[in-house]
Amino acid sequence: MNGWIGTVLRVDLATGDVKTEDLNRKWAEEYLGCRGLGVRYYVDEVSTGIDALSPENKLIFATGPMTGLVGTSTGRYEVVAKSPLTNTIAGSNSGGYFGPELKFAGFDMLILEGKAKKPVYLLIEDGKAELRSAEALWGLTVSETTNAIVAATAPKAKVACVGPAGEKLARIACIMNDKDRAAGRGGMGAVMGSKNLKAIAVVGRGGINVADKEKALAVAKEARATVKANPVSGEGLKALGTNVLVKVINAAGGMPTRNFRDSVFENADNISGEKMAENQLVKPKSCFGCNISCSRVTEVKTEKYKCYGEGPEYETTWSFGADCGVDNMDAVIKANSLCNELGMDTISLGATIACAIDLFQDEHLTREEVGFDLNFNDPDTVLKLVEMAGNKDGFGVRLSEGSYRLAESCGHAEYSMSVKKLEMPAYDPRAIQGIGLNYATSNNGAAHVRGYTIAPEVVGLPEKLDQFSIEDKDLWVKAFQDLTASFDAAGLCLFTTFAIGGKELADQLTANTGIQYTEADVMTIGERIHNLEKLYNMQVGFDVKDDQLPKRMYNSPVKAGPAKDYVSRVPEMLPAYYSRRGWNKKGMPQPEKLAELGLETLRFK
Repeated sequence: MNGWIGTVLRVDLATGDVKTEDLNRKWAEEYLGCRGLGVRYYVDEVSTGIDALSPENKLIFATGPMTGLVGTSTGRYEVVAKSPLTNTIAGSNSGGYFGPELKFAGFDMLILEGKAKKPVYLLIEDGKAELRSAEALWGLTVSETTNAIVAATAPKAKVACVGPAGEKLARIACIMNDKDRAAGRGGMGAVMGSKNLKAIAVVGRGGINVADKEKALAVAKEARATVKANPVSGEGLKALGTNVLVKVINAAGGMPTRNFRDSVFENADNISGEKMAENQLVKPKSCFGCNISCSRVTEVKTEKYKCYGEGPEYETTWSFGADCGVDNMDAVIKANSLCNELGMDTISLGATIACAIDLFQDEHLTREEVGFDLNFNDPDTVLKLVEMAGNKDGFGVRLSEGSYRLAESCGHAEYSMSVKKLEMPAYDPRAIQGIGLNYATSNNGAAHVRGYTIAPEVVGLPEKLDQFSIEDKDLWVKAFQDLTASFDAAGLCLFTTFAIGGKELADQLTANTGIQYTEADVMTIGERIHNLEKLYNMQVGFDVKDDQLPKRMYNSPVKAGPAKDYVSRVPEMLPAYYSRRGWNKKGMPQPEKLAELGLETLRFK
């Protein structure tokens, strides 16, 4: 095969059996890879009725046909499993260098089954794989684990692992690769920990065949030039990283503050990308094959919050900053560093801490339950809670379950700012209407990276939309969700979509795989993936009532700023969105749509 390697590695952790098999070529053409192909394999092999933390859940690491090739930001891979946080089908995307290394080692996909009797790690090297004891690694942080495995295997080994949070089955635990990159959302770290799998180390020295090397280089060069010329992907992200958004989103009146009590943070300047560049920035950093360099390496020198590493991204800066009412950038960076070491989703944990503070302030949580008082703008307490959650210590046990289960245990689930139990990210849907519809209809819960309508609604790319209007937002949300699904599946970074679209992706796929893809094909593939995920969730029991935002988004208008007096209008947009997708009024894909996408004969276990 060209683009793909053509080989799947399957590991039964219970028996220790390791085997290889041919990649399903038909599925590869129809779903590409990463999120798409991972979900297609998953629904074919795993019953919808299993518990996400049981040995019956499978954990799939999938690359795409563009992963590891010359192209536009080709360092992505996806982890697919049933989520222990949401109970939905979950695909958690990550960058760095681990995904390309898996392909260089000879595999498009890794399927992990069962549960090891004792802690193990998996070593994959040039087409071969073996399980090794990880008992000495159990309890170590992410960097400690990575350093130990590299020392025991190869200097250039790429490592994906869980920290203490994953070992202890925290539902908001993530899988970390390259120390600071995260397959962050949906609790994939807990699934990995439930299998007694501490880490995966990959060493690859092989290459990837392409159909037309000369054409592939030409289209890659053109696409990369387009990305570089774009004011966001070529300038803003390179200069200030994703924290370039702090001032932009705050000025638009859409930065959720103090658990979405407000949508403007009065001290946003203190946690902005500009401030970080002045005080903590060491250098920009890129993932494999990327010319955007959105990541930041930072250092905090003050003794109290001293740390060094990658991040934080905008979402993390928001979750531990504005959402917790904290305006101390040193403390925010320290919170990010702790999460990376413990292996925790920064969005979910920061939002869960904000939810806990909100519950405490309204006397739904007591000092006896927590152990101390909770207040907004208390950075030291936030850091204490991060460590408690990552180690499942005291009140941290409840935090580790995510905001919905915490709020529900207090009798007030409405305090959880989540969709399908996944915490909403850093864009207030009362101020930015399209992103609210995207949150409500994303298959894995409130995910901004699965249909990033912030691009047109706030940034103005590919054209500027009225953020307060609901006109045609159903069209834009569907288009962005479908396009994002295809970029995810191909193995390209979301941020390239600020500059390029379906045509450029189709050109890169065609040159590298030798299969003739068009822009229309790219959109159809994305739509197929979205509908497949939707069908799975329906089998689990999700329906129209789950495609909604927290009540606060409908009942509590924004208090101040550009979005003053606005509420989310998702209920008004939802019928038009369902209709545009070819779904009935209950959000169920109709037979005609399933036939159009080749899903009419699909059966679930």
